[in-house]
Amino acid sequence: MGFESDVKKMEEIVDKLRKNETSLDEAIKLFEEGVGIAARVDEELTRMERKVQVLLTPPGSQEQAELAPF
Repeated sequence: MGFESDVKKMEEIVDKLRKNETSLDEAIKLFEEGVGIAARVDEELTRMERKVQVLLTPPGSQEQAELAPF
């Protein structure tokens, strides 16, 4: 899944869990799925943040050399 679809799926899971209309087993499965999606989203955000840092660092600087490759 892509970042946007992961976020949308997480929102759907949260909505289902907030409604309290699922069994305990289903709620646990949804929670487990949400935790996995959250980990993927976090990794992607970290990668994007690193890329932005590299792009905002002046070319040829020591800081850029330390950040690359992203």
